[in-house]
This record gives sequence, structure tokens and C-alpha cells, in this order.
Amino acid sequence: MLEYGYPVLYALGLWWFSTGLVLYLDNLPGRTFGWTMLGGTAVLAVAVFALVVSSTSTSLASAYVAFTSGVVVWGVLEMSYFTGLLTGPRKTPCPPGCVAWRRFGLAILTSLYHEFAVLSAVAFLVLISWGEPNQIGTWTFIVLWLMRWSAKLNLFLGVPNLNDWLPEHLAYLKTYMPKRSMNLLFPISVTVPTLIVVLLVSRALSPDASEFAVVGLILVASLLALGILEHWFLVLPLPDEALWAWALPSRDVEGGCDNGGAPSEGRVQKTVAFRPTAGHRTAPGDPQTRAAS
Repeated sequence: MLEYGYPVLYALGLWWFSTGLVLYLDNLPGRTFGWTMLGGTAVLAVAVFALVVSSTSTSLASAYVAFTSGVVVWGVLEMSYFTGLLTGPRKTPCPPGCVAWRRFGLAILTSLYHEFAVLSAVAFLVLISWGEPNQIGTWTFIVLWLMRWSAKLNLFLGVPNLNDWLPEHLAYLKTYMPKRSMNLLFPISVTVPTLIVVLLVSRALSPDASEFAVVGLILVASLLALGILEHWFLVLPLPDEALWAWALPSRDVEGGCDNGGAPSEGRVQKTVAFRPTAGHRTAPGDPQTRAAS
């Protein structure tokens, strides 16, 4: 059973830590964002190189390297959005009384440049790993991308839980998200990925699956399962923010101050949550928030 347990624990640990790291960095004072992205660019280059090298191998180590690289590439791209350095042409709240179709179009504009960057990354990763025996890194990135868009569409249609954190400089995104008890897309958003997880796990459990296939399938299935869990966080009254309390600055739920009345530059408001690595709570145009690293 350890051959199945280790990949699950690794995916869970990487998702938890990478999400917390991005949360921490994106809630630092704005003056640090340039340095954050400079370091992130260097990390991104290393991750892409590691993904290219690992894609040619089917060793167990290459499976973990490819998976980690996919999560890192995703995390750096998400960080570029949540620092506000790569968003879109619109950086203002949704106008009151905006009809659904116009609200959706305006939401897209809040992250148009970022969405183009993500689509370019998808195409690039598919291209550099095309025909190679190790596709884990590419599939990891694609899972994170699809689960994010699923979460964003659910937020646009309306979910009950919007009670988490978003960096203050992106607080306007909450105006694009209605709060509703449920929407018709949500059951599909959790059922289809759940069926895919079952298929991946079934394949991993088959007698003819190689060690490499087992590890790769379990890693991707675990990440997809975490994305499903984050979807359930949108509708269930669970204190999921406690998982990353260590990564968030001290805060006032009402948007108050803890430094003698002056707003803190790195403060966050309790608005909506996001997961930089899996499906996450963000606007359809922010995305974001939420998945999973």
C-alpha cells in the first residue's frame, strides 16, 4: 500500500505548502512584488527545464520531478496574477445592476492578459513534452487549469461560501460574484472529476500497471481530488482557511487596522478565497484561487 500512499502524501504536502507560500508572498507589502516575481521567474525557468528533462524518462524520480514542475509553473503564473502584475485591462468593480452576460464579459477583462499567459503555457508545455513517455508534468498543469476554470464558473453563477481572503488590491473581484445557495453547474463540476479520479485510480490498481504509471496516475488523481475538495469548500460551511493561517498576515475581518489606525500595505480583506494550485475561489475573469498546488 505504500506505493499508493507515498504519492498521495506527496501531492497533499506540495498542494498545501505551495498554496501557503503563494498566499504569503501575495500578501506581503506591494513593494516586494517586483522581487517576488524576479525570484519567481528564475524558479519558473528551472521548473520548465526540469519538466523538459523529466519528460524523457519513466523513472520514479522523474514522475515526482515532472509533477512538482507542473505545480511550480502553475504557482508562478498564479502568483503573477495575485500580485497584480499580470491581470487584465479592467481593475475596477462590477457596475451595480449589471446583467449576467455583461458581468461575465467585464470579469474576463479583469484577467485577460493572465488568461492569455496561461493558455500560452498550456500550448508550450504540450509542445515541449509531445511524444515523450512522461506526460505527468503537462497533465498536472492541465488539471490545475481546468479545475480553476470550473471553480471560477461556479463563483460567477453563485455559491454560498465567499468568506475567505483575497489580497486587498484585488478586492474588487468580489463584486463579480453573487452569493447563492447553489447553481446548476456545481453537481457537474464535482461529479465529472470524481468519475475521472475513479478511472485513474482503477488504472493505477490494475495488475499490469508499471511502477511509473502507478505513481503518475496517483499523483494526478490526488491533485484532481484536492480540486474537487476545494469545490466542496465553496458550498460546505468548513473553516478551510485555517489550513493556511500560518501564511496569512494578521487581519481585521471588517477591513480595519492593527497599526494604530493606518491601513497595512500588506493587509488582506476577508472576501473570497483562492487556491493557486487547484480549483480556487476567484472571479471568472481573474481568474482564481481556487486548487491545488
